Amino acid sequence: MRPRPPSKAAVRRWVRRGVKLGAAGALALATAVAGSVIWVRTASDGHIFSAEEVPPAPVALVLGARVYPDGTPSPFLAARLDVARRLLETGKVRAILVSGDHMSWEYNEPGGMLRYLTAAGVPTGKVVLDHAGFDTYDSCARARRVFGVRQAIVVTQAFHLPRAVTLCRRLGVDATGVGDETVRRYERTWRVGHTRELGASVKAAVDAVSGRDPVHLGPRETGVDEAVAG
Repeated sequence: MRPRPPSKAAVRRWVRRGVKLGAAGALALATAVAGSVIWVRTASDGHIFSAEEVPPAPVALVLGARVYPDGTPSPFLAARLDVARRLLETGKVRAILVSGDHMSWEYNEPGGMLRYLTAAGVPTGKVVLDHAGFDTYDSCARARRVFGVRQAIVVTQAFHLPRAVTLCRRLGVDATGVGDETVRRYERTWRVGHTRELGASVKAAVDAVSGRDPVHLGPRETGVDEAVAG
């Protein structure tokens, strides 16, 4: 015997139930996003400055971004490095910690960042490389737990800065931040990055609550101490 098709009333009930579940899920997601963004903005409030007004700190933490196949930093990453170089030149910091993705031999953000800075006149001994800064959380966690950074100026794009400062402060780094806006001229990329922060703020909140270890932790490294003292 062939099964009877569901009645129209049953179909309507299933549809209504699906709509209610979908609406509840959407509301939960919107609440999570809004709460995470508020947390990020509130926790970073009062800790973001211009390059001229930021209080001095021992080290600038530059967060990684895309490098091209030849190792050249993308415009967004180059802009971050230019800010860090100016902070070093004006005496706001005494060393630069570059933290980025070096998951494979072929792709090396920290190496590209070092070459860019030294080509701009920054002494090699003032630049320390973190090869396992796979995301913002990992960069902040490793700055504190691997490199012993207690106070830093975080450098990234302005739309990313509140989340970066908040995470670093949550993870034990007395962090302030300087944000670059020179690449705002890349309107589409800037807009995508700004929108991406909504979801990234939720991930940041989850990471902060979980207190997870970075992907790679490793032993204590003294590179930052030596660069600051040198």
